[in-house]
Amino acid sequence: MVGLKPPEVPPPTAVKFLSAGTAACIADLCTFPLDTAKVRLQIQGEVRHPRAPNAVEYRGVWGTLSTMVRTEGPRSLYRGLAAGLQRQMSFASIRIGLYDSVKQLYTPKGAESSGLGTRLLAGCTTGAVAVACAQPTDVVKVRFQASAARPHAALRYSGTWDAYRTIAREEGIRGLWRGSLPNIARNAIVNCGEMVTYDLLKDALLQGHLMADNIPCHFVAAFGAGFCATVVASPVDVVKTRYMNAGPGQYRNVLSCLLALLRQDGLPGLYKGFLPSFLRLGCWNVVMFICYEQLQRALLLARPAPA
Repeated sequence: MVGLKPPEVPPPTAVKFLSAGTAACIADLCTFPLDTAKVRLQIQGEVRHPRAPNAVEYRGVWGTLSTMVRTEGPRSLYRGLAAGLQRQMSFASIRIGLYDSVKQLYTPKGAESSGLGTRLLAGCTTGAVAVACAQPTDVVKVRFQASAARPHAALRYSGTWDAYRTIAREEGIRGLWRGSLPNIARNAIVNCGEMVTYDLLKDALLQGHLMADNIPCHFVAAFGAGFCATVVASPVDVVKTRYMNAGPGQYRNVLSCLLALLRQDGLPGLYKGFLPSFLRLGCWNVVMFICYEQLQRALLLARPAPA
């Protein structure tokens, strides 16, 4: 057995909730530079960013990371990390930690197992609810990641809490929920791609006796989930990132943001930053799901035995 032994009884919802948020924070710490590179590549070429004609600031994942380190310093790779961790503790705890509970809620009584439709519905539900709760943290995270090095006086925000206050003051409370519609769409898709694919792959590996319920099994299922989520969610993710990073009045709505992107970059623009997205989501899923499974087991072992 590689890793802790699976429990004989399913973990309670509170254990799953805490394990999911903690595991997501660990995964964010490991993959945040890739997420920042993805954001920079996705917003590259926006009209409001002044640059010479046909000039390209970032070229590829590693080029983006090396350019940022060279021009802005290593700390730029983790700009927005505080908001990112705040986001994961609220967002991942709901969409991942409550997935099994919602899946059971939607499963008809007497059914031996949950069908594909039930799993998809559970993934969409927890993904959408999580966005509704965590959207302000996502807006702030993207704003920090998108910002380039500037003189201190020209910085948009002096810190995470200043960003929340400034956005609410200048753009209204609605500014903190900017891009909610594409983000709900994106995270409903991502949650289905991640949770449902992981769920199905893990069940197939275990029921087919191809692998035991241990870390290698979780690795394979998580990697497949990351690839599936990236393929289906990249177009929505690009539009979400641009819209959330936009200043007041730049786009009338999400549709105008999408049309501006298509006019400027064409269909390939919908997959800008695909490689860093896949690297990030693939690595993120592997780290998160392995930590999630092990943390649940560790917390159950740490619980005092009933009297």
